[in-house]
Amino acid sequence: MSRSDYPPAYDSPPYAPQGGPHQPPPAYGFPAYGVPQPGPPSAPYPNDSNTPLFPGQPGGGYPPAAYSGQPYPYGHPGAGYPAPPPMPPVIPPTLPSGVLTSGDEFAASGRNWSDLGIRHAFIRKVYMVLAAQLLVTAGFVAVFTFVEPVKVFIKQNQALYWVSYAVYIVTHLVLVCCQGPRRKFPCNIILLSLFTLALSYMAGSISSYHDTKSVFLAVGITAVVCIAVTIFCFQTKVDFTKCQGLFCVLGMVMFVTGIITVIVLSFKYIPWLHMLYAAMGAIVFTLFLAYHTQLLIGNRKHSISEEEYVFAALSIYVDIIQIFLFLLQLIGASNR
Repeated sequence: MSRSDYPPAYDSPPYAPQGGPHQPPPAYGFPAYGVPQPGPPSAPYPNDSNTPLFPGQPGGGYPPAAYSGQPYPYGHPGAGYPAPPPMPPVIPPTLPSGVLTSGDEFAASGRNWSDLGIRHAFIRKVYMVLAAQLLVTAGFVAVFTFVEPVKVFIKQNQALYWVSYAVYIVTHLVLVCCQGPRRKFPCNIILLSLFTLALSYMAGSISSYHDTKSVFLAVGITAVVCIAVTIFCFQTKVDFTKCQGLFCVLGMVMFVTGIITVIVLSFKYIPWLHMLYAAMGAIVFTLFLAYHTQLLIGNRKHSISEEEYVFAALSIYVDIIQIFLFLLQLIGASNR
């Protein structure tokens, strides 16, 4: 066989690369022969399952799985075990001097129609103010429940809750204890607006710790309870206004029980204690709602003066919001 019968060499046409010398193929992630190979890390070995064992190796293991009921996926700013929701604010209801009036029943024949018309106008005015307060609170609760970035912001900035708590306490005490600011316009409206915004923020903050189903359920039950209590107070012959001493004791019991419950739950969360306190609070403030509604109607032994529309709206508004918050706590604690 002659030399021409052999295949051409690789460095000659047609195998020779055009345009210059042949370049070696790119590396595929493996070091060349003779280069030191990376070895495992020296002892002690890392305990974290996500720590790579070799340089350049991506983190191993699986991302931590979300526990049952976790509202955020892994990597979300709000992921992790959520803190228990704050307890509803409780201040014992008080009745300062000059708010109540006593005498014959205004609906009796001894009263003339002019007094009855004044009382009806007073009731309409109170419920208009109350409706505006409830609309503001409903807006806060809706935003804090449905808008996810707001929920994350609330949980990461719990100091704002305590700021609103301080505003709530200060404005509440001023409106209850100071007759001048309570009756003088526009000071009373400004204080009542600050009070409403503070309590609405607190209600929205507590609602952000619960799922949408629990919030809707609490809203529905609260609406049914409030409507039923109002109809009952207009129709019944039972006079809750005679039991001022009983309601004072109930208010103090709720206040002391709330402080003890907060202290106990701050060290160790006990679901049944939380549920017991929430159930007791819902029942007590339902009774307060009946008491304040009869004071507003004025057809019993005691009634609220026609000049105290701010105090009347404040009292009923606090009762409704407290019923909602306690029911929400009860439903949320039962789902934990």
